[in-house]
Amino acid sequence: MIPINGAFAIPGDLNTRTGGYIYERRMLESLPQVGQPVQYIPLISSFPDPTDAAISDAATRLRALGPDTVLILDGLVFGSIDTEVLASLACPVVAMLHHPLGLEAGLPPARAAALIARERDNLRHAAHVVVPSAHTRDILIAQFGVPADRISVAPPGFDRPPTGVVQTPPADPPLILSVGLICRRKGHDVLLDALARLRHLDWQAAIVGMTHDEGVYQALLHQRAALGLEGRVRFTGEVSAETLDQLWRQAHVFALATRYEGYGMVLSEAQLYGLPMVSCAVGAVPQHVPSAAAALTAPDDAPAFTDALARLLTDVDHRAGMAAASRAGGQRLPHWYDAACVMRDAMALARHAQQV
Repeated sequence: MIPINGAFAIPGDLNTRTGGYIYERRMLESLPQVGQPVQYIPLISSFPDPTDAAISDAATRLRALGPDTVLILDGLVFGSIDTEVLASLACPVVAMLHHPLGLEAGLPPARAAALIARERDNLRHAAHVVVPSAHTRDILIAQFGVPADRISVAPPGFDRPPTGVVQTPPADPPLILSVGLICRRKGHDVLLDALARLRHLDWQAAIVGMTHDEGVYQALLHQRAALGLEGRVRFTGEVSAETLDQLWRQAHVFALATRYEGYGMVLSEAQLYGLPMVSCAVGAVPQHVPSAAAALTAPDDAPAFTDALARLLTDVDHRAGMAAASRAGGQRLPHWYDAACVMRDAMALARHAQQV
């Protein structure tokens, strides 16, 4: 296959440690490894609530691309940029959509409706769409009218944990680890409510992730204090890869009371470390988490979440069985090479669609 000209436009700091940014950074790094060169185009970080300056900057940079270049456009930008800008581009566009922006939990109804309408309009100007899960593909077909043959599914790849490191002993008391952006969608408030019901058991908890919504973070701190959990639950903020690796190795259980996931990369990372999981049966989670490795509850059901955590903390055999299933699932996860091959082929389809 003869490589085509490629560009990948991404807003903000490419090294941000969230699932979406990790996916796009690793995709950007992996495309050349499958024979597809790609130019990185940095955009201003204010998407999906772009300032006038961000829209102007993006329009200028993207309009400079000719019809011989296939543009991969990050979903935060694609779903929120003015439709007129997309319509004016000479280059074919591959929309990289992790999940529709209007489905983000906690949005005011009017804002959610506006984002859904904008994204539906913008999708008419995508030569092809790449999504991380069959769940997101099915939503785009059913709710946004995207033809199935214009969508490719590229599940994220996963780098295996480093080997040959000094053995890390499990934490004492047992560590319940949660990793996720501090925003309403990740359900940390539900996790705190569940943990408050487990005061009689021996455990500690760490919630790792950068603050996306300061109001949510302050509410979580207030909730933690009101529940009397300040000595047992810590918010670490964003941590280095080395520190996170240590936390994975020290943990006994992974818990994420998420309200929605377009894929849920962190649940696959938990499998790489062989952790039993408690999460929620929402979005793409049931498709990508082995049933034997996780207890999946309904969202916003703190009592059910409590029961699942309690069993893992108190039933050693149950925890060991789920850990073994999790470790086996981790061994089956794809690599970034696989995801890059899907994206490379999607770029070729986009170029062909532009030519016919």
